[in-house]
Amino acid sequence: MPENKYKRVILKLSGEALAGEQKTGFHLPTATAICESIKKAAALGVEIGIVVGGGNFWRGRSSQYMDTVRADHIGMLATAMNAIALADVLESIGCEVRVQTTLPITAIAEPYIWQKTLRHFAKGRIVIFGCGVGRPYYTTDSAAALQAAELSADILLKATMVDGVYDKDPNVFDDAVKLKEIRHIDMLTGELAVLDGTAAAMCRERKIPIRVFNLQDPDNIYRACLGEDIGTLVND
Repeated sequence: MPENKYKRVILKLSGEALAGEQKTGFHLPTATAICESIKKAAALGVEIGIVVGGGNFWRGRSSQYMDTVRADHIGMLATAMNAIALADVLESIGCEVRVQTTLPITAIAEPYIWQKTLRHFAKGRIVIFGCGVGRPYYTTDSAAALQAAELSADILLKATMVDGVYDKDPNVFDDAVKLKEIRHIDMLTGELAVLDGTAAAMCRERKIPIRVFNLQDPDNIYRACLGEDIGTLVND
């Protein structure tokens, strides 16, 4: 049996990744493939926390007609929807899961409590975090970085729809070059679309490595937990 490189990881999943080819909503076949990869990693003993986005349900910030605070509140609820749906898929394939939210929704999820999360990890449970940081103006990237810092994760895994970090937008420039490894400072001083500035600064300050990789092959989650050299590694 292969050995995992990391004891504890925080996995950032975008809402768009859960929508699959349909682009919006929750696409069950896509989510199931992602969850099978997560299950394989958990079977190796990796403690896994998952931070989910909500862009498959809500993109309120793009609207000029709604107050940003209210739009972000709706976005937090969208992430809670994804967290509950993802938990259902994981449970259906035999994983033990808990959903925690930073906004109190106690009828359907636990409130986030640091020590309780650590206890779930110790019991082999996967923990899914919804509602971001619980405040407007912060992205779910920031929530993932915060969870990685607070829970002393070995690495932050960011699953995206591109196969790593490029020196410029590969969708615009044909000569864009993929970077196998970069430093944290490169995210802050360059124009590399990896994490938002708040998340990047926190990872740099806490010396948390980041692995950015392609989710078009869901098994990359498993490979990343093994420490395979996929995508781009952000480290100092």
